[in-house]
Amino acid sequence: MMYKKLNPYTTISFAAISVAVLFFVSPSFAQALGVQELGAPDEEGFVTIFNGKDLTGWDANPEIWSVEEGVLIGQSPRGEPYNRQDYIYWAVAEPGDFVLRLRYRLTGTGSNSGIQFRSERRPHWDCYGYQADMEEGPRWTGCLFHHSRGGIVMRGSMGTIRADGTAEMKQFADPEILAKSYTNVGEWNEYEIIAIGSLIVLKINGKVMCIVNDQHERAAKRGIIAFQMHPGPPMKVEFKDVRIKILD
Repeated sequence: MMYKKLNPYTTISFAAISVAVLFFVSPSFAQALGVQELGAPDEEGFVTIFNGKDLTGWDANPEIWSVEEGVLIGQSPRGEPYNRQDYIYWAVAEPGDFVLRLRYRLTGTGSNSGIQFRSERRPHWDCYGYQADMEEGPRWTGCLFHHSRGGIVMRGSMGTIRADGTAEMKQFADPEILAKSYTNVGEWNEYEIIAIGSLIVLKINGKVMCIVNDQHERAAKRGIIAFQMHPGPPMKVEFKDVRIKILD
């Protein structure tokens, strides 16, 4: 995808996005419709959606996903390479506008995972849609990926995707410098996904990784949340402290 100079009259501005993000994640924002059904929200309006004890509220392949010591774990069976994608779905709701916060950790050379949102379930625990990406390698962590559209916006960039799929991009930070704010494998990082209308913002450890204004005609407005076990070499991905604030 070629990077072009943004036209301030036809696309979003970085300043406008920053104001919007600060507003919508403010602790004073009204409690989301339906949050009470998920449990008591904390002072910021977030509810915990993984209880740290078992897979209540989640649907997964038990050969891949388990819970140990308060951690949700996806792991290659028998420590062998795995040849297909395998997702664990949050089965309680399919939110549209929300803020999701969690901590993740990758283990293993070549490890790769992601957080699906506004996505569709597919047979055999597969999934389709938006993915907040993460990997052991240098390229994909912090980018917005889609199964049919590829890398929509990469780390360090902000962009507007028009209804016809054409895009305008602007780099707001050096992706290599942003990569220094998280650890690829072996340590915990915090991922935050903000999805409000066409605006999507991905943050890791408090740093904005990418900003997207996705007006594409195929852009999903709501859908499931799921975590990925990626095919490839033996690996392990772990999640904990999974909290969501539903805004729609």
